[in-house]
Amino acid sequence: MLPLSIPSPPISSFNIGPLTIHFYALCILTGIVIAAAVTVRRIARSGIPRTVVLDISMWAVIIGIPGGRFYHVFTHPGDYLYKGANLWTIFAVWDGGLAIFGSILFGTLGTYIGCRRAGIRFFAFADALVPGLLLAQAFGRLGNYFNQELYGPPTTLPWGLQIHSSSPAFPAGVPAGTLFQPLFLYEMIWDIAGAILIILLGRKFVMSWGKSMGVYFLWYGIGRAYLETLRLDPTEFHFLGQKINADVAIAAAIFGLVILVIQSIRHRGEPTPFGYLPGRRPDLTEPEAKGIGVPEAAPVQTAESPTVASGAPFNSSDDAGR
Repeated sequence: MLPLSIPSPPISSFNIGPLTIHFYALCILTGIVIAAAVTVRRIARSGIPRTVVLDISMWAVIIGIPGGRFYHVFTHPGDYLYKGANLWTIFAVWDGGLAIFGSILFGTLGTYIGCRRAGIRFFAFADALVPGLLLAQAFGRLGNYFNQELYGPPTTLPWGLQIHSSSPAFPAGVPAGTLFQPLFLYEMIWDIAGAILIILLGRKFVMSWGKSMGVYFLWYGIGRAYLETLRLDPTEFHFLGQKINADVAIAAAIFGLVILVIQSIRHRGEPTPFGYLPGRRPDLTEPEAKGIGVPEAAPVQTAESPTVASGAPFNSSDDAGR
């Protein structure tokens, strides 16, 4: 008897007139909306108007998505740069092939640019963002399911994933009907668990000053490093005897641990810093003056507030957005 299994969807897109809508693209867009919605709910505790989230997110998206595609093409050149290849497929993000590490790297750069332009402390925004970012990554992995990609070795487990033998990513020499480890599902679960962990830690400890971001990199790096050992899709770049993505995942985990340790020492028990960089806080609009969009537990401080005027709870030397 065949074990229970996860069936792959028979289609990955649908048409509306001449327009083709890809489920992969819809999952990515939905993930972006989820990340923005969660960030909006968390950002007010730093005294930042919710409208700023959209401004900064646009920078992260317009730099992060092309960056993720560039990273994928760079690490899989044989899939796009062979003799006679259609070079336009390099830009076909909707067909799959958006590297999360590339999106994280370039998206972080875009976020930093957006924060500097808005006068927002980078860590204040990043700490508010990371739970939603993990949820967005989880939802994006659902797009891999529709594209029948991101799976591991054959398995007889009850949750084995069905992959059509006609799929371009189906391993050569493997019999049709073989079930595979659903790595997309494992990463979804890991990402959702990480988002919940960061939120719960924030309720028990002071997780500002970049500490939440440190947990994000540590958590995701550990999980991704393990999952990379199970992936079947080939990678043309290897370093230290393993796939480059595994090395990057380990580096991300170490980077997160370093941020967490350093910032925990530098800002032990300090309250959440005011979200704006010194001298960059704009005049309050009438709705903001009335406290609209700002929790009662963390009202926006006025320019005459002693904590702001004296430089507390942040130091004037923190204009780099530590």
